[in-house]
Amino acid sequence: MKMKLRITITGPKVHDVGYRYFLMNRAMSARIRMFEAHNIEGDGREEVLVLVDGSEQEIKAFRALVEAKRPERAEVSRVLIEDYDGEVMRVGEYAQFCTTVQMNKAIPLLLDMKEGLKSLVDGQSEIVNEVRGLREDIAVQNDTEWQARMEKDIRIIKSKLGIR
Repeated sequence: MKMKLRITITGPKVHDVGYRYFLMNRAMSARIRMFEAHNIEGDGREEVLVLVDGSEQEIKAFRALVEAKRPERAEVSRVLIEDYDGEVMRVGEYAQFCTTVQMNKAIPLLLDMKEGLKSLVDGQSEIVNEVRGLREDIAVQNDTEWQARMEKDIRIIKSKLGIR
């Protein structure tokens, strides 16, 4: 016998903790072929809406899991489970949807990282050029000049420290 449920998971922290992927993984492990989950903002609180369709045995097992388990960082206040008679996406279509959602989040971050790396590389080039200039300055001086300068610097440091 087929069974469909609408599950609403509410709490102070149910978004950005991997809840939808956690549930999709469990649904796929239970061989449920019709599944979807969506983050919903509701009256200043976070909700995850889950729609699931499968055999009575699969759905009962999934329901028990939803009531007992949650992602490590999730904070759940309530799990509301109701019968449902609407359409539910195929789990493969839902997985494609999730990929699109995550790419939309990732692309701006990747572009920011690209800009940051470009700035870092540009700054690194400046440092490399400065070090090359220092190496050229050192190469121009002969060892005697360099040693005399070091001895003078050491005398100045010792006098400031009160060492003879």
